[in-house]
Amino acid sequence: MPDLPPPDPIRIGLVSISDRASSGVYEDKGIPALQDWMARTLHNPVTWVTRLIPDEQDGISATLRELVDVNQCDLVLTTGGTGPAVRDVTPEATLAVADKVMPGFGEQMRQISLRFVPTAILSRQVAVVRGKALILNLPGQPKSIAETLEGLPNAVPPCPGIFAAVPYCIDLIGGPYIETRETVCKAFRPKTAQRPSRG
Repeated sequence: MPDLPPPDPIRIGLVSISDRASSGVYEDKGIPALQDWMARTLHNPVTWVTRLIPDEQDGISATLRELVDVNQCDLVLTTGGTGPAVRDVTPEATLAVADKVMPGFGEQMRQISLRFVPTAILSRQVAVVRGKALILNLPGQPKSIAETLEGLPNAVPPCPGIFAAVPYCIDLIGGPYIETRETVCKAFRPKTAQRPSRG
């Protein structure tokens, strides 16, 4: 195989939304879990922009706008605040900054979680496009974050994860070309949109 050009650099925003973690009551586990999974998955060099914030709707929306409009993130992943409790306002804050809503991501996240617990139907994760960035609400637990992103390839029947569709989505909205390690998560693109694979 000829030498491939280096992968595109990407900027990823990671937002952990928790009253207690943001106030120091306990250690945040969301951002480390997201960084660990993404580092194992991506060939691209990543600039991380992280935020640990409380469950305040206006503050969440302001953070998302800052990450996309000011920090120029291509992908923003949030964790926490997506249930039905009074303080769970992440979906509302995310929808408030949306140019387009991408409902398929939330639908698939709930399908994955339903393999484990019937209360997955209480989850309200959403995904939106703002400018040239994709914003995804993810679950709050590290194990659930990995399952949601990676899917359940060994389940019967297998259940695709959501991240397989993320690189092509970002292609379509004008972002960088995201390349994944296929042993963790094989990105799906139509043949006409594929570059030579690094495997």
